[in-house]
Amino acid sequence: MTGGDSKAGLRFLALGTEFAAAVVGLTLVGYWVDRHFGTAPWSTVTGAMIGLVGGMYNLLRQVLPAVRRPGGSGGPGGPGGDAGPGRGEPR
Repeated sequence: MTGGDSKAGLRFLALGTEFAAAVVGLTLVGYWVDRHFGTAPWSTVTGAMIGLVGGMYNLLRQVLPAVRRPGGSGGPGGPGGDAGPGRGEPR
């Protein structure tokens, strides 16, 4: 593994850890609320769902720019992409 591959691997490992921490942390907060107010299991379930949604949002927000093609190409029609005739490009 080269140095660049190692950095990318560590970055994705950190993203996975952040995702897991969001889910586990908010689930534990929900569990505490359930124990404190006697609302079991609703706060635990709500905390887990908020953790999943928030963790997934954060994961996708950080991963999508990282997996885009080098050179700023956003695909056909995007910056640097080859839209071709009939797709907004003059012939």
